[in-house]
Amino acid sequence: MAIGIYFRPASMNASQYDDVIKRLEAAGAGKPSGRSHHCCFGSGDGLAVFDVWDSQEQFDKFGETLMPILQEVGLDAGQPIVEPIHNVIVG
Repeated sequence: MAIGIYFRPASMNASQYDDVIKRLEAAGAGKPSGRSHHCCFGSGDGLAVFDVWDSQEQFDKFGETLMPILQEVGLDAGQPIVEPIHNVIVG
């Protein structure tokens, strides 16, 4: 079952987000298996992220790469909200 994961760090700006993305790409995890959608939204220091994953297991595997990178950048992602996806409409 697909899941939606919503991260709302206490503080994240575009520079920090872009740094995390560059580091994920360098680690070979820029487009991880099992993630079908990724969105970053907000403004200033209030950026948030919403992802859709095929399974919790695939997200957990990605987390093995993501979490050390977040620590290196000094971001605390906080506790994500994880919910089952009921429906996705494309377009």
